[in-house]
Amino acid sequence: MNDEYGQLTEAQKRMYAGMFVLKKLDLKPKDGGEEIPVAAGMNAAIEDVLDELTVHDYITINKRKRRYELTAKGTQYIGALIKEAEAYVDEFDDEDVEDMVEELVRRNIDVFRVRFLWGWYQNEFDDVVLFQQRRGFPSIERYWQNFIMDDAFYENLALDLED
Repeated sequence: MNDEYGQLTEAQKRMYAGMFVLKKLDLKPKDGGEEIPVAAGMNAAIEDVLDELTVHDYITINKRKRRYELTAKGTQYIGALIKEAEAYVDEFDDEDVEDMVEELVRRNIDVFRVRFLWGWYQNEFDDVVLFQQRRGFPSIERYWQNFIMDDAFYENLALDLED
C-alpha cells in the first residue's frame, strides 16, 4: 500500500473482503449476486473471511443446500454499511478528492474505509475483471475470491487517495 495510508493488515483485508462477500450473498444473481457453495477447496482464498462472517453471525451454512446464506444480523449489517456509504456519497460527491480526504482526516474518519465503501456502494468493483481492465492492471485475476484478498486491489484503490 502507499506510505500515507499505510499497509492494510490481514484483518483489514478480511473485513473489506467480508463486506464484498455479504454483498454477493445479498444481491440476486441477475444483479451481480452469487451463491457461495460450501465445498472443500472452492473458497480457499476467502475461507478465513467466511469463518469470521460465520462467527459474527452475519452468515450461516445452509446444510441442506450446501451453501452460505445471510442471517438477519448480516442483512442488518449490510443495511448499516449502505447507510454509511450513502452518507459519504451524499456529502462528498461534488468535492475534490483532496478536500474530501482533508475533511475525513480532520474528523478522524478512516479515509481508506470511505474509499472502499464508495466503490462497494456504487458497484465499481462488482465485476472484478472489468474493474481491473478499466484500471490498467498488468495481469487480470478472474476469480473475485482471489482478487478481493490481493494486495494489488487495495494498493490500486489507495492510488485514488493520493495527491
